[in-house]
Amino acid sequence: MTDIVDTAKLADRVSALVEAARKAGADAADAVAMLGRSTSVSVRLGKVEGTEASESEDVALRVFVGRRVASVSATASADPAALAERAVAMARVSPEDPFQGLADPSRLARSIRDLDLFDGTAVPAETLKETALAAEAAALAVGGVTNSGGSGASAGLGGLVLATSHGFVGRYVATRFSRSVSAIAGEGTGMERDYDFSSRLYYSDLDSPETIGRNAGERAVKRLNARKAATGPVSVIFDPRVARGIAGHLAGAINGASVARKTSFLRDMMGKPVAAKGVTVTDDPLKPRGQSSRPFDGEGVEGMALSMVEDGVLKHWFLSTSAARELGLETNGRGVRASSSVSPSSTNLAIEPGEKSPEELIASLKSGFYVTEVFGQGVNMVTGEYSRGASGFWIENGELAYPVSEVTIASNLKDMFLNMIPASDLDRNFGTAAPTLLIEGMTLAGS
Repeated sequence: MTDIVDTAKLADRVSALVEAARKAGADAADAVAMLGRSTSVSVRLGKVEGTEASESEDVALRVFVGRRVASVSATASADPAALAERAVAMARVSPEDPFQGLADPSRLARSIRDLDLFDGTAVPAETLKETALAAEAAALAVGGVTNSGGSGASAGLGGLVLATSHGFVGRYVATRFSRSVSAIAGEGTGMERDYDFSSRLYYSDLDSPETIGRNAGERAVKRLNARKAATGPVSVIFDPRVARGIAGHLAGAINGASVARKTSFLRDMMGKPVAAKGVTVTDDPLKPRGQSSRPFDGEGVEGMALSMVEDGVLKHWFLSTSAARELGLETNGRGVRASSSVSPSSTNLAIEPGEKSPEELIASLKSGFYVTEVFGQGVNMVTGEYSRGASGFWIENGELAYPVSEVTIASNLKDMFLNMIPASDLDRNFGTAAPTLLIEGMTLAGS
């Protein structure tokens, strides 16, 4: 695994880009370098299907001439002077944008926190292969599993180095290790597929390949002999794997850029109830070892932990500098750098847990639908309309009775959030985390 000190050279390069931009006539500028390293191995039925290794170091320069802005991207070895001259020339003929600009100097991180994001463990390709094979073998050993959908393991890192003409220079690197496996149960048209995975910043924190394989196999077997359910109103319990998607929809709806563009169904709801009373949604960029932690955002601003929704009431938007200015607000350090552009996004987002266990939520229903998978693109973030294909298990008299597939569940996200009851089983090992969720008042389309 590449050592963190490699970013020192990139810090010099982005600083040189900013200096070249000022010499070329820019009033202000920032430059970012993004580095990546990864190795992955995929296997199927005991044989290696692919081994991949990649390395990248890219830079992006953003320049401001008055209220005009332009950005250019290149490899890290590009000539700073030539890149800066091209960017400034582009800015001078670009339309004015009153909301663009560097973050206020007073908001920049004064020191770079160590969030424990880097694990120097070296994992050779041979070890990744053995791990993937072990996970697949554990899945195939489950009774009822008839085939493998493949297994994989990977190790890598990603880093960001930022320099601004205000004098800010910051850098950090985060590692990422993962394991996954897909299992197939049954035969012919009755086959079912399911999966499991583990992804962590530290190699020692990963779930074992045997656990991942066994979970995938058991999940696939449980889905055999699925039925359709009757069309009608239904109370739906979302498994955490699916509930994380619901949390993601909420994050998208309170994104400041979407609010400014008037493309969010929650754009007029600041300070109003958007979720059931008692529901709290937090976001914390400074969580140690967090999957989406960062000591500063894509503009050099250190964010802080926020309750985005508190007791059901919307308290904050996710804001970068430009989105904040367009809304007449101040950035809260949620700007994400994607090459030469910056846009707001969540960090370590979590729907906070409730008091009841998942078993208690299931037991509370005489009938209902426990959803383990959704598919399709039926989510409209402008209106909130929600319609997804789904599969899972039917609930009868407070227990999971039989598997269900080939049905559709529908509602509006506004109503879903207002009728959402979180369970107590929150797993924070995800950048977007959610516990099991009960949502009443949805509609099921089946037989």
